[in-house]
Amino acid sequence: MIEQLTKDAIELLKNLIETPSFSSEENETALHIEAWFKHQNIDYKRTKNNVWAVNKHFAEGKPTLLLNSHHDTVKPNSAYTKDPFKAIVEDGKLYGLGSNDAGGCLVSLLATFAYFYNQEHLKYNLVIVASAEEESSGPNGLNSMLSVIPKVDVAIVGEPTLMNLAVAEKGLVVFDAVLTGTPSHAAHPNDDNVIYKSIEALQWFKDYKFEKGSEALGDVKLTVSQINAGKQHNAVPADLNLVIDVRVNDAYSNAEIAEILQNEAPVTSITPRSLRLNSSSIPVDHDLVKAGIAMGRETYGSPTLSDQAVLSCSSLKLGPGDSTRSHSADEFIYLNEIEEGIKIYVDLLNRVIV
Repeated sequence: MIEQLTKDAIELLKNLIETPSFSSEENETALHIEAWFKHQNIDYKRTKNNVWAVNKHFAEGKPTLLLNSHHDTVKPNSAYTKDPFKAIVEDGKLYGLGSNDAGGCLVSLLATFAYFYNQEHLKYNLVIVASAEEESSGPNGLNSMLSVIPKVDVAIVGEPTLMNLAVAEKGLVVFDAVLTGTPSHAAHPNDDNVIYKSIEALQWFKDYKFEKGSEALGDVKLTVSQINAGKQHNAVPADLNLVIDVRVNDAYSNAEIAEILQNEAPVTSITPRSLRLNSSSIPVDHDLVKAGIAMGRETYGSPTLSDQAVLSCSSLKLGPGDSTRSHSADEFIYLNEIEEGIKIYVDLLNRVIV
């Protein structure tokens, strides 16, 4: 059964590669996923460009495990030497846009869901969501599905991790900060020049350390990534704008980070663009993690953002492929990574939900 599911999964991935699916433009790949569900005789539903299903013997009262990965992609970069929309197999590699991020993960999770779909007396209910708009953190992705699907207790999010266990993932808050001073003609003295005042503020951001570290994710990382002030050479501006990128560990919520910076940062105002992309983690003593470790999989903390950020439950990031290939030119995944990925997913769930 696993061999046939693996074959079907690879064929689906080839179809997905050859069908453009930029964020918010995933209609055609959603149709391919619908066709796959029909071929597997699985009842499914579609909400916008999210395609989802629950296991056949879903039973109220059991905890629910979400399997999730996305079928949207970024746009191909200019360094591609191969057609990004052609599924090319060479030397055991399947090339194509979205092959590694996160098509290999998605089709492997779909195959895993199909493997368990008809089984009775599982310890967990299963829900799978092939989601849209992950790459853009758009409004119609997994976040929009949480009020549609059954309540989720724990999740496996498919992103390329070399099938190692990402037990935590940093969150993200982007802040817009404003520093004000006294505008003036550049020819006159000005002891309140906002550009000079920014030197002290920039040094504060450079030196600032959040107190709480994380065993899995390390320290919160704060970076001033943009600065803008002034429009003409002979006028001192009234204000200066900063953009601050903060990568949040699992010791803080995004709201806590915002409160700290709003109370302490030496600027006139500092405003978060969004607080919804929180850090995420799963207890290392969770059955999924313990089972993975028993199978020889390593644990680590992930610096990259995924749909885990919109989940409020414990979640584990796990999938075939290598994160360093994501968004790269001539993106690829090894076919044996998909084969191994499906086997590991199935073995993991056999140890936890059967």
